[in-house]
Amino acid sequence: MDFTGRKVLVTAGAAGIGRAIADRFHGLGADVMVTDINPAALDAAKQDGFAVALSDVSDETQVRNLMEEVASRLGGLDVLVNNAGIAGPTGPIETLDSEGWKATFDVNIHGQFFCIKHALPLLRQAKDASIVNLSSAAGRLGMAGRSPYSASKWAVIGLTKTLAIELGPEGIRANAICPGAVNGPRIDAVIEAKAGMLGRPVEEVSELYHKQSSLERLVEADDIANMAAFLASDLARNVNGQAMAVDGNTEKLY
Repeated sequence: MDFTGRKVLVTAGAAGIGRAIADRFHGLGADVMVTDINPAALDAAKQDGFAVALSDVSDETQVRNLMEEVASRLGGLDVLVNNAGIAGPTGPIETLDSEGWKATFDVNIHGQFFCIKHALPLLRQAKDASIVNLSSAAGRLGMAGRSPYSASKWAVIGLTKTLAIELGPEGIRANAICPGAVNGPRIDAVIEAKAGMLGRPVEEVSELYHKQSSLERLVEADDIANMAAFLASDLARNVNGQAMAVDGNTEKLY
């Protein structure tokens, strides 16, 4: 788990799960750049010693420019962590509008495509390069009321498994992480929206989310960071094309 001298890019890396991932790689010796759409969070990350870049991964032109900045400032790239994602709209499918649906896919899957496409020239120059894509427990289970999110996260799994086949002969591994409900402001907002859709108290829906895994607790951002570091490390040198659940054994999503 020694990443000394390794170059890592984490999308949406200035806060939340992304920041936990960036912190973990940094603590293991990596040179880490984080990109985000939140200027205030990027300023805080910069103060903590990270290279930072303001960019929207759903915009291919911005991603192309980002990878040029990665090459200039990091001098290469060994690990790409595609963490950027949005929750998307909540509601029965007939109530959803096309703009909300499209926006979810623009970030959750098109953003990963753009980042991988434009990072590949750098990853191909590295030795034992690795791609870690963030999917979700909703990328292996259905989730009523969250069809755009779930569909986009299933797409991440298909992309990851295809990349593993395409890039494996070049020594580039691709894996996905499927987090369960991760403790933090984002899941709080999801729970509130779901409670509104169901017409049930927020506290009641929150309890369902806390107990939907066998461990009856939410996942922490550090749990996801640990898995990301493992998948990119030499310890996982023969782990490729996998969707790794970090969800306390979640069998049903609410």
